[in-house]
Amino acid sequence: MKTSKLTGAMAGIALLAGAQTAMAADSITIAYFTEWAMPFEYAKASGQFEKDMGVKINWRAFDTGTAMSAAMASGDVQLSISQGVPPFIVATSAGQDLQAVDVAVSYSGNDNCVVSDKLEITGKNAKDLEGKKAAVPIGTAAQYDFLKQMEHFGVDASKIQVVDMAPADGAAALAQGNVDMACGFGGGLQRMEEHGHVLMTGDQKDAIGLHVYDVISAPSDFVGTSPELVTKFLKVVHEMNDKWNSGAAAQTEMLPVIAKDAGMDLPAAKSMMAGFKFLSTADSLGPVWMGGGVQKNLKDVADFFVSTGNVKKALSSYDDRVNAGPLKATSAM
Repeated sequence: MKTSKLTGAMAGIALLAGAQTAMAADSITIAYFTEWAMPFEYAKASGQFEKDMGVKINWRAFDTGTAMSAAMASGDVQLSISQGVPPFIVATSAGQDLQAVDVAVSYSGNDNCVVSDKLEITGKNAKDLEGKKAAVPIGTAAQYDFLKQMEHFGVDASKIQVVDMAPADGAAALAQGNVDMACGFGGGLQRMEEHGHVLMTGDQKDAIGLHVYDVISAPSDFVGTSPELVTKFLKVVHEMNDKWNSGAAAQTEMLPVIAKDAGMDLPAAKSMMAGFKFLSTADSLGPVWMGGGVQKNLKDVADFFVSTGNVKKALSSYDDRVNAGPLKATSAM
């Protein structure tokens, strides 16, 4: 499959790494995704982050995690919420000094590949995808998901014509019949499913160990110089997670605000969030996640990308790319 886009992104990030620009102490920029409904947006809409953190926040929307990496490398962004694991790995493997400071969300069912309903292709005859065309956002969690699913079904991914497309563009291409399969997440995935079907459900993916999650990431320099600011940010994030997880009453209150902020209609946001798992602080710090699981998974995913030729060389370990310190410090606030 094509690797030029991913390789180019790695080279660009390597050149930008360390080029952090000075930022005003009273203002930071936080990256997030539109059409990606999460509890933090309830606090974003009300201004709670600015109130609790004591700084002006510029919220900047992105389409892909690779773009988030480039923005953090250039110093334009100080925190990225819900960056996919593959973009994080691509950046750190290329030399960019980033840290994962928390797990943003777990969503095996909300990152997937959709085959056109015009094709009678299921998991049983998935090899028929060889020779077909697929829209895949290169360097994102969706690309990893695509490669692992093809591996699971015994499909030679190199025999699929891969076109690098953001999820929204991939959905449009699938609807128009320009591609046979499209992979993505968020609102783009929901639109893909209007014109096709998945090969595996989220539960089926979890059963084979294909976990999909995003991290909250930041340049190491920013974490090192502003640890209290990172901790305050994470505290609000988990307050919103806990509020959402508290039950139907809270979700009924929060959902309209979240949907509006995410640029989604209410049913779409509700459907998306039903497939998301928002962790408590204790769960995030536990062994499955920041207490060891994330570190192991980063290495596993990186080694997989090396084996497929999508990453030139993995780090020997990603342990120092995970920093649970700011999250642990929330308990003292």
